[in-house]
Amino acid sequence: MGQFLNSREPYDKYKTVMNGTYFVDKSEILEELIPALQQEQRFFCITRPRRFGKTIMANMIAAFFEISDEKSLFDNLHISKYEQYKYQTGKHDVIYIDFSEMPRECHCYRDYITRIQDGLIKDIRDAYPEIDVETDIAVWDILSLVFNRTGHKFIFVIDEWDAVFHMDFVTEKDRENYLLFLKLLLKGQSYVELAYMTGVLPIAKYSDGSELNMFLEYNMATRVRFSEYFGFSDDEVDMLYQRYLKSTKKPQITRESLREWYDGYYTAAGERLYNPRSVVCALTDNQLSNYWVSSGKYDSIFTYIRNNIDEIQNDLTLMFAGERIPSGIQEYAATAQELKTKEEIYSAMVVYGLLTYENGMVFIPNKELMGSYAAMMKKEKSLGYVYRLANISSQMLQATLAGDTETMAGIIQYAHNTEVPILSYNNETELSAIVNLVYLAARDQYKVEREDKTGKGYVDFIFYPVRYDQDCIILELKVDHTPEEAIDQIKEREYALRFKGKTAEKSQYTGRILAVGISYDKETKEHACKVEEL
Repeated sequence: MGQFLNSREPYDKYKTVMNGTYFVDKSEILEELIPALQQEQRFFCITRPRRFGKTIMANMIAAFFEISDEKSLFDNLHISKYEQYKYQTGKHDVIYIDFSEMPRECHCYRDYITRIQDGLIKDIRDAYPEIDVETDIAVWDILSLVFNRTGHKFIFVIDEWDAVFHMDFVTEKDRENYLLFLKLLLKGQSYVELAYMTGVLPIAKYSDGSELNMFLEYNMATRVRFSEYFGFSDDEVDMLYQRYLKSTKKPQITRESLREWYDGYYTAAGERLYNPRSVVCALTDNQLSNYWVSSGKYDSIFTYIRNNIDEIQNDLTLMFAGERIPSGIQEYAATAQELKTKEEIYSAMVVYGLLTYENGMVFIPNKELMGSYAAMMKKEKSLGYVYRLANISSQMLQATLAGDTETMAGIIQYAHNTEVPILSYNNETELSAIVNLVYLAARDQYKVEREDKTGKGYVDFIFYPVRYDQDCIILELKVDHTPEEAIDQIKEREYALRFKGKTAEKSQYTGRILAVGISYDKETKEHACKVEEL
């Protein structure tokens, strides 16, 4: 057992995951990798957003293949039914490298890559003491020597291959040297039995030449293969939710709320996926929350939009209202400082899981990410009118609860008159986008739903209180109609029935039910508001 060669760590880490209450068996991916052993197309690079299970899968693959004295972890998993199972598990030399790890007090690329090269050389010398291995020759030459003397081959499992591109001390020249290192280590080498590599960024983003063109690349937005192994499907979350109900004394989470918060990512095959880490964290904590915590500058939403704010403001406003925006998606995404067009920015945001993509449209996938965008809107002054509207939203909520329709109309009028170049109010969708912004603060106290099925139709906005003694709000929008007509529609279609709960649900709301009508006259360009207690 070495630091990189047949390391004990992948086995131990995957065993820890398996022991968890919310473990999901994804071992079927091995049925796609085993046939590739020693084949020409044996190089796989799978890219996914952070927190989509890439490291867990890398640990699983290494734990399955590597030679070990430990009992197999896979006897009761899907892969155990595979005909080649007993011939493959625990039968291979595996070199596992996590490129996000660094030596102590690492200040330059040389220190970083020397740790890996020296560690590999030591592991090989320890594993093959009968071979005279010189320490001053390249790793790939030593591995070739081992292969020529013994015929032994190696499976390479590489996690976070792109980590080096996010390290401050790494220069452009260092990055070129790193790509060359990977090329010399893997490309055209007979000792490579299989190479499985993961990261966030596709290889094509950094390597436009022939350095790593032997890899088959699979991203979530444009490639179908492997999509079912990363993220959780509806059926898998159903299974986990049943475990949650059995193991939790006082469950606070509904199945539908898991969908609202963490579902909504789309694969190239059109399948919807949940963010797996967020689902597991929520069920473990027995609390819905935003578990998408930024841990790096490249994972900040604002990093991607700041270079093109003027072009993106209106799209952002519409996406926050639940709309989808047309956009092409490139096979790669440029680094933050190089982003120039909306398509490049949206491509990068899809790569990082900040947006999702389906049928030529990008959009915010779920409530968890909506919360991140809401926080950004209230913080980033350079967002212009988006920032200003977000920061008067608390006044809008208070005016609504107080029935102060003059203040409400004034805020909406301010929104209309303040740098909204594209939102022409020619339809209720654009009016809805602005209303969504001016009620942004309400999301701290309400679950705000747009076009929710209720009564005899779909209401424009419905505000479900977090506390059951708070007032409930039903909001209907009208263009070229009066707010009184909006209130009448709320009554006629019995939208208030939604607060009585669905069939078999118990009504717990004790506050007032407020009907709110907001209208816009395209001829006079004036707004009118009305609030009525039902």
